[in-house]
Amino acid sequence: MRVYARQLQSHLPYLRRYARALTGATERGDDLVTRSVEVAMMAPSRFGLDQDSRVPLYALLNLLFDEDGGEGEGGRPVPSPHPIERALSRLPEGERRVYLLVALEDLSLTEVAQVLHIMPAEAAQRLTTARNAVRNALTQRVLVVEDNPILALEIGTLVTDMGHVVCGTAANEREALELAEAERPTLALLDVRLADGDNGIAVARALRQQKALRTIFVTAFDDELLERDARHLGQVVRKPFTADAVKAAIARAVFMPTPVAAA
Repeated sequence: MRVYARQLQSHLPYLRRYARALTGATERGDDLVTRSVEVAMMAPSRFGLDQDSRVPLYALLNLLFDEDGGEGEGGRPVPSPHPIERALSRLPEGERRVYLLVALEDLSLTEVAQVLHIMPAEAAQRLTTARNAVRNALTQRVLVVEDNPILALEIGTLVTDMGHVVCGTAANEREALELAEAERPTLALLDVRLADGDNGIAVARALRQQKALRTIFVTAFDDELLERDARHLGQVVRKPFTADAVKAAIARAVFMPTPVAAA
């Protein structure tokens, strides 16, 4: 039994990681692992402890989770502000588990099929569906607020190169807010000084207040953000910018939790 206990000890970090992702909560995941350990120690050969394999233990976690109602609404993770977690929570349960076992636990499709008691071909199909859904969920609709048409085009090209969609380009506050209402962007890249004497800070405040929208300032006037107490509204990329700097800021924004509406 001591040998089995040592085997389980080595598996615990992986089991806890998967259980926390499966349940969507640290405490609930740890409780699930505790129950699984108790069951596994009563039948160590059945759950792979004599083979140093985690596959039967992952299957046991799923079984116990389902017994608790894991396939119903009560067992699903609560909605998360984190983009990937939110995307995963919207997947059908079978696809979600395949994605977690492959992306998080680095299992092969053959192993995933064993865990979930399905054929490898079905596991592969579920994984493709899950990956496409997550990719689509992370694709941003980007509003570019820049009064220099050449720079607006350059920023837009960088956005599309990353696989995102430019849903509109605005040169002043009125155009920006009208486009935000009509096109429902998920991210905005703004200059601070705009056409008609408008200011991108005012636009960013309105977008945050009305849409809880992520914003990135691409500007040479970042000192105005400090003067107007607006640095909390978004990241700053200084002009003259590089492609790498803009792309890095967009990538960070994509994986940031959804901001709360604020003035």
